[in-house]
Formats: sequence, C-alpha cells, structure tokens
Amino acid sequence: MKFKNIFRLKYIVALVAAVSFTSCVGDLDTTPIDPNTISGANVFDDPSNYTKALAKLYGGYVVTGQQGPAGQGDIGGIDEGASQYIRRYWELQQLPTDETINGWADGNLPKLSYMTWGSNNEFISALYSRIFYQISICNEFIRNTNGVDITVDGISTQEMNREARFLRAYSYWHALDLFGNGIPFTTEADGVGKFLPQPAGTLGGSELFNYISSELRAIEGDLVAPAPGQESGRANKAAAWMLLSRLYLNAEAYGLSAKYDSALIYTNKVLNEGGYSLVTDNQGSQYTAYQTLFLADNHTSGSEIIWSHNENGLRSKSFGGCTYLTHAAIGGSMNASEFGVNGGWGGNRSMKTLTGTLQFKSADDRNLVYTDGQQEEINDPTQFTEGYAIAKFRNMTRAGVAGSDPTGDVVDIDFIVFRLAEAYLNYAELAARQVPGASVSQSRIYMDALYDRANVPDADKLSPTELNSVESLIKYERSRELYWEGVRRTDLIRLGQFTGGQYVWQFKGGDKDGVSTPSTYNVCPIPSSDLGANPNLKQNPGY
Repeated sequence: MKFKNIFRLKYIVALVAAVSFTSCVGDLDTTPIDPNTISGANVFDDPSNYTKALAKLYGGYVVTGQQGPAGQGDIGGIDEGASQYIRRYWELQQLPTDETINGWADGNLPKLSYMTWGSNNEFISALYSRIFYQISICNEFIRNTNGVDITVDGISTQEMNREARFLRAYSYWHALDLFGNGIPFTTEADGVGKFLPQPAGTLGGSELFNYISSELRAIEGDLVAPAPGQESGRANKAAAWMLLSRLYLNAEAYGLSAKYDSALIYTNKVLNEGGYSLVTDNQGSQYTAYQTLFLADNHTSGSEIIWSHNENGLRSKSFGGCTYLTHAAIGGSMNASEFGVNGGWGGNRSMKTLTGTLQFKSADDRNLVYTDGQQEEINDPTQFTEGYAIAKFRNMTRAGVAGSDPTGDVVDIDFIVFRLAEAYLNYAELAARQVPGASVSQSRIYMDALYDRANVPDADKLSPTELNSVESLIKYERSRELYWEGVRRTDLIRLGQFTGGQYVWQFKGGDKDGVSTPSTYNVCPIPSSDLGANPNLKQNPGY
C-alpha cells in the first residue's frame, strides 16, 4: 500500500463511532459519523477493513472528518478547518515563540502569540481533543488487532498493530510535551464503555515519559525497516528512533534527570543505520535543494525525509497542515500564484528575532524571507505588512507546476515530522553537551554538511566557539535550519528560555517590546471543560 496515496482508502467510520469518548474530550464533542454504517462490533470481521482503519489512523493527523474540508467533522465546538491536528499543533509550537506571530483576531487566538492563554482557550482545547481522539481510535485498532495474524493488502496485521502503537506513542508524546504528566491515560486494555480515565500519573511525575519510552523500545524492532526515498508517510524503525531521540533530548524539560546518553543512542541509530542522506541536488529545478523539501512533490525530493504526514490536494482536503502553512503566510504584495494557490490568508509572519537577531549568515539558501512591501518591526500584529513574510512552503513542483487541486484551495505538500537534518542537529547539541561518544569533530562534519547544502561560504561556517555552545546550536542553528517546522517551542523550553525574562521578543507576554512570563506557560492548561467532567484530573500549576 503506497502511503502517499493512503487517502484513496475509505475511512472506517464505524471505528470512530465505536470508541468511547468520555472526559478526554470535554465539550468539544466527537460525533459518531454516519450511524447507519456497520457497527464497531463487527467492523473488523471483514479483513479488507484493516487497511482502511489503518488509513484512518494516519489520516487523523491531516483530515478533519469524513468528508473534508468541512462537513461531518470528527470533533465539534470549533470551526472544522481550524480543528485540524497539525494546524493546532503547529500554532502552539510556533505562535508563542520568537519565530512567528499571527495577526488574526479569531476568538482567543491572539493569546497564543502573546503567551497569555488560560484554561478556557478554545484553540488549546481543540488540540487536546484531537490528541485524545487520535489516541482513542489507536486504542480501538490495537484492541482489535492484538492476536490477529493475517495479511491484508500486502501488510500483516501485526505490522499494522505496531504502527498503531507508534502513532499512539507519538500522540502521547504531544500530550506530555504540551500538557504534562497529569493528562488522562487509556490503552487498549481499558476496553470500551463509559468511564472516567485516571491521570497518567502525578503532576511532574515520570509515568507518561516512561510509558512512551517503553512502548517505542518494545515495538521499534518490529516496525518496517527504513526505506529512504520511499513511503515517507509510513512509520518505520527510523521514525521510532527519531521520536526516542526527541523524547530523551527533552527529558529535563519534563522534570526528569538528563537522558542525553539515551538520546545519543537513538540519534546514532538514525545516522548510522537509517541510510538517509541530505537532499543536496535540486534536480534542475528553479528552486534550491533546501526548498525542494517544502514543495508540492517533496515526497520525491530525495532521501532526507524520515517520516511525514502526507497531504494531497484531491484526496486529503482540509484547511490545516501545509494548506494552512502556505495560505496563511501569503499577503501584502506576495503573488499567490507563485505559491501554487488561489490566494493568501494574510496571517502568519516572522518576528525580527528570526529575521534580525537570528539572521542568516551572508548568502544562505535557507533564507526564504520575503521583504518586498513588508517592514521588519511589528507595531500592530493585525497588519500583515508588519513583520517579514516567510516563503518556505510552496504548492509548486520542482518543474514549476502547481499542485493537483485545480481550485488552488488544498496543497500537495507533505508536512515533515522528522528529517535527517534534525538528527545532525541533535548530534551536534549532544556533542556540545559533552555526552560521551559524541565528538565535536563529527559534529563539525554534520554542521558543515548543512551549511554546504545551503551554499554558505566556508568563511561563514560555525566557529569553534559556536560549535561548542549549546545555546548557539539550539537558539540559532536549529532556527536557521528548522524554522517554521513546528519544533521551536520545545527547543526553547529545553534551552530554558521560552518563559522567564532571560530572553524576550516582541509581544511576549502581550507587551510590544516583550516581557518576562511565568514558567506556568511551559505547559498548557488542562481544558476547564475536561476538569469539570473528570474529577480524577488536576489542573497544571498556575492555571
């Protein structure tokens, strides 16, 4: 089954209806779609339904319901287009940081950019609901494939089971990273029925971290082998290694002891056993090699992408993911047709801390900043022309042809979750932290490779001081390579500079010049609706 085309498969709507959604969802209610279809009790009696149900698990990160881009949504209580998983996740990872600001006045959305949200923020609640909706349908799939060993569409049900467990661990990592250890916790062992989930553990505890770690280590050997350049939408061993690398790299941010040695083990697995390589050839395109990673045909760009959420303008229609990232970044004098879409939404721009303080060194192919008609300084966040625009995502192929959707509404760009460049950066950071087995000389090789790909002159490559500085590598190098890819919040928290006053940027804390913010905001609040529905849960401190 080609996972680039996984959305050709019809979703098993009865699987959704069969899952019990209790306090994990709160007032953003999930709706059983099409109750006239077959029931959850017998959906798995037909072997052909297994791959369709697996498609629903993968599709849950991209599409918003059974129809798309709107109508028959999986969750209610919010505009369906704004409820998309990756859109909600990206905004929480980017809008409160020094890289991005959004100018829309929709509800409580500005409070994400200002880092002034509360427990009633509907955009945070929507992601919370998406995460636990995704975990619930993974639980249902795992429950029904445990002990089943048949082959459907060339994939064994045991392979599918391991992939579902990976996807569940991936969403639980989002829950841990964003909401902490006290979130409601369920597995396939809890069965189906009305009950109030218990929290994963005590606030600030290690229970959820340990669960995610043990799950990934238990299944990574049974996932399919890495296949660089092929089926990047399918979770494989390297995707598990990358998730473990991120998990262990951020252990201290979760209140645990440092686990950098474990982060190095799994980073090295990606680097030494994955077979991946940087995309360094633009294949005759008008775009640079770096840009090809963010085009409509990025799934064929080369062997750098480890795992992605695959999007298709005809088969996975939604107003989230890279469709959102492309449209929302276009405004002012920007020509939408050059981006392969029918118009801009005039929302997301960069902060001067990205384009100024974090400016790229001399010539750098990664510098996809649009300045024509834009001013770098932001006085009024609602004005798109204040703040430089970012032209990173384009719904154009390497041949210069717009994506498959003739209306120009929905893009074909796959949202990259993991790529090899991040593994290079992880290794460099571990070497700077002097983790045994990570050498600065090898770090130099990896970082030079990123600079060579970006066509940066040798004179402007990293100095020895920069290469040995954890702050420099996280604050500057990761931003130059990975900006707007949905990792910035987590990176700044690991550095200890997301909250507090050591590092401020415009509109941090709601002040034009930026102010110190309390550490409360290192995690998001449990939605007040869920606390009211489930007395087992406790609110995160400070909310």
